[in-house]
Amino acid sequence: MAAPSAEQIYREVQDYYGKELQKSEDLQSNACVTVARSLPMFVKEALKSVHDDVVSRYYGCGLVIPECLETCWILDLGSGSGRDCYMLSKLVGEKGHVTGIDMTDAQVEVAKKHIDYHMKKFGYQVPNVDFIHGYMEKLGDAGLKDESYDIVISNCVINLSPDKRAVLQEAYRVLKAGGEMYFSDVYASHDLPEDIRKHRVLWGECLGGALWWKDLYRIAEEVGFCPPRLVTASRITINNKELESIVGDCRFVSATFRLFKVPKKGPAEQCQVIYNGGITGHEKELEFDANFTFKEGDVVEVDAETAAILRSSRFAEEFLIRLAAGRAPAPGGCCPAKPKEKIVDPFQLVERLEAKDLAPKATGCCGPKERC
Repeated sequence: MAAPSAEQIYREVQDYYGKELQKSEDLQSNACVTVARSLPMFVKEALKSVHDDVVSRYYGCGLVIPECLETCWILDLGSGSGRDCYMLSKLVGEKGHVTGIDMTDAQVEVAKKHIDYHMKKFGYQVPNVDFIHGYMEKLGDAGLKDESYDIVISNCVINLSPDKRAVLQEAYRVLKAGGEMYFSDVYASHDLPEDIRKHRVLWGECLGGALWWKDLYRIAEEVGFCPPRLVTASRITINNKELESIVGDCRFVSATFRLFKVPKKGPAEQCQVIYNGGITGHEKELEFDANFTFKEGDVVEVDAETAAILRSSRFAEEFLIRLAAGRAPAPGGCCPAKPKEKIVDPFQLVERLEAKDLAPKATGCCGPKERC
C-alpha cells in the first residue's frame, strides 16, 4: 500500500482532531500529554486565565513559552483551540499580538468563540489575538506577509504535516530578521518505515509523521536557519499494545528546539557574554538551551553562532557582548576559541537527564498530564 497523499493526510487529520477527538481524554496513546514541570508564576497565572472549554480541546506535547515576550508579534502554527495563543496574548501585553492558524474548522471556531472572554479577562480594550483557517505549509495563501513576526511557535503539530520542509520554509519567510521559531514536536530515532507512516491512528497520535531528528537539522539549515538549538527532551512511551506492536523498535521523544533567522554578516568568532537579568521570570538565570545557562552577572564564553544569535535577536538588549579577553576581532564577528562540544541529539539528552534523575517521570511525551 502506498503512503497516504498530502490531501489524504489533511483530510484524516481534520477528521481526527475535528470529529473523533472531542477532548484530550479521547486520545488513544499518551504521546500528546503535557509536561508537569516547574513554571514561572507569571506563566502559571496566564494559564489559569484560559477558558476551560479551550483547555479541554487542547492536544499538545509541550509548553512553548520562549522568554522575552513583551510587545512581540507571535504566530502559532496549528493553534488548535487556542490555548497557547490566549496564554501568549496575556504575556505579550496589549501592544503585542498573537495570530493562530489551523486547518481544522472546528478547532478554529472553538478558539474564535472565546476572544471576547479573554480580552475582558486581560483588561484589553482592543483584541491582540486573531485566528485564521489555513495551512502552515501555505501561510501566504492565508495572507501572512514576509518578515511580519518576531516569533513563530508550534506545539506538536509539524509531525502532522506531509511537507515539513514547506512548514520550516514558510516560518522562515514570515519571521523578521533576528526572529525565532520556538517549537515542541515528536521525533523518531530513525527514518520511519512505511507501515508506521501510513497508519491512520499513529498519524493522528503524532507518531506516524514524526521526523527523524537528524532530518530536522538538515532541513532547517537548508531553508536558511542557524543550526537548531536543542532546549529540552523527554522520552515517549505508548502504553497501547496494538500501537506498540506496529512501532516495534523505533523510539520516540518529544523535544523542544529553537531556530533563529540570523542575518548573514560574514565570519564571526567566539565571544564573552554577560546576562543582565532583565527578562521577566528569568531574572536570576536564563536557561537558553541544553548547552547554555546564563546566570545574572556571570561571564560566559560562547561560540560564534551563539554570539551572533544573541546580538541579532530580541535578546540583544539583555546581554553585554564583548570580545574574549586577549583575542583580536575577526572580520564581521567578535573573537576565537575552540567551542565546547554541544548536545544536539535529543535521545542523548534524555539519557543524560534520566541518569541525573532530571527527566520527566511519566510516560507521556512531555511527562504527566496537568491543567496547563
